[in-house]
Amino acid sequence: MENGQKILLIFMVTIFAVSGVYAQNSGFNGAFTHLNNLFMLSNAKTRSISPENLTGEKGKGGMATLKEGSAAEAARDLGQGWKVNPYIRIKPHTTFTLAEIEGPGAIQQIWMTPTGNWRFAILRIYWDGEKEPSVEVPVGDFFGVGWGTYKKITSLAICVNPGSAFNSYWIMPFRKKCKITIENLDDKQMTLFYQINYALTEIPKEAAYFHAQFRRVNPLPYKQVYTIVDDIKGRGQYVGTVLNWGSHNNGWWGEGEIKFYMDGDKKFPTINGTGTEDYFCGSYAFETRDAEGKLGYKDFTTPYAGFYEIKPDGLFKSQTRFGMYRWHITDPIRFEKNLRVTIQALGWRSGGRYLPLQDDLSSVAFWYQTEPHTPFPKLPGRDYLENK
Repeated sequence: MENGQKILLIFMVTIFAVSGVYAQNSGFNGAFTHLNNLFMLSNAKTRSISPENLTGEKGKGGMATLKEGSAAEAARDLGQGWKVNPYIRIKPHTTFTLAEIEGPGAIQQIWMTPTGNWRFAILRIYWDGEKEPSVEVPVGDFFGVGWGTYKKITSLAICVNPGSAFNSYWIMPFRKKCKITIENLDDKQMTLFYQINYALTEIPKEAAYFHAQFRRVNPLPYKQVYTIVDDIKGRGQYVGTVLNWGSHNNGWWGEGEIKFYMDGDKKFPTINGTGTEDYFCGSYAFETRDAEGKLGYKDFTTPYAGFYEIKPDGLFKSQTRFGMYRWHITDPIRFEKNLRVTIQALGWRSGGRYLPLQDDLSSVAFWYQTEPHTPFPKLPGRDYLENK
C-alpha cells in the first residue's frame, strides 16, 4: 500500500471513529435523516405498519392465516407467511384506522395505492391524543394529484410513481401518540395497499407538529381572492402548497399574486408574490414552444416545484385542468403568532386589463406549528368535493 493510500485509510478510520463517538454523545435521535448523516448511529427503533403487521410490533409481520387474510385465495397453496394479507378493504361510508402508534417517535415515510375516487378517501392524522385532526385532506390532493388523474410527480416531499403509487417523505414527529385514519365517503368498497415507516425515538423540544389542510371554492365569487389557509395560530413555519386550478375562461389564468399575512398583518402582507406561475417556480404562463414553434404548456416535476396539465378529451371532459406544487424546503416561511395565505385569480380581458376569474380552485396547505392548533373548517360534503 502506498503512503498516500495509507494516509487516506487512516483519515477515513479516524473520521468514522470520531463520528461514532459523536453519535453516542450528541443525542442524534435517528428520526431526522438525510444523506449527510446516514452513517450516524442511533438508539432509534425502526418500525413499520402495513396490512401484514397492523400494529408495527417487533416480530409480528406476516402472521395472518388463510382464514383471515385478504389474499387467502391466492395464497391457498402456500399458507401463512406467503403474502396472505397484503391489503385491506374499507367498506363504504366507514373509517379505517391505518395506524395507532405510541410515542415518542416520527413518521418518516408513507406509501399507499388507493382504489376508487381519490376525492372520496379522506386522510386524517391526529397527534398526541388530540380530538381534532392536524391533517384532513382527500388522499389524492395530499399527494399532489387532486384531479383524480395519475400524473408522475418526482419531488423531495412527495412522489407519485407508476401506477398510482403515492409516497410521502414529510417528517412527522410526535411525542405521545400518532393516529392515522382513512374515511371512505364512496358508495363502493375501497381497496388499499399501504405501508407507514417510522422511528421510535426521543423528539427534541423544538420539534413542531405537521399539519395539512384542504380547501375548495367552485366557482370563486367575482373579485374575491382565494384563501389557501387562514386562522393559523401559534409558532411555526409554512412548508408547501398544492394548488388545483380548473379554468372556466379562455386565455391565461395565472396573473394572480400569492400573499402571506403573518404575525398581525392586516391590509397588506409581509410576503407578496408576483404571479401564480412565478410562485410555482415557472415563468411566462408556463409557455413552451414545440419543435414546430407552437406554444403550449409543458409539464415539469422537480425536487421543490412542479406543474402539469390535464387536457380535454374532446367530449364531456371539456375543460382544461392544471395541478401545481411548491415546497418551501429550503425557504420555510416562519411565523411567530399567526398566518393567512391567499392567492388572486386573474386573467385578461380586452384593453390589456385584468379579469377577475370565477374558476374552480382547490388546495392543500402544509405547515408545522406548535399545538394546540385552530380547528379546521368543516370539510365540504361529497358532492362538493367531487371533481366535475
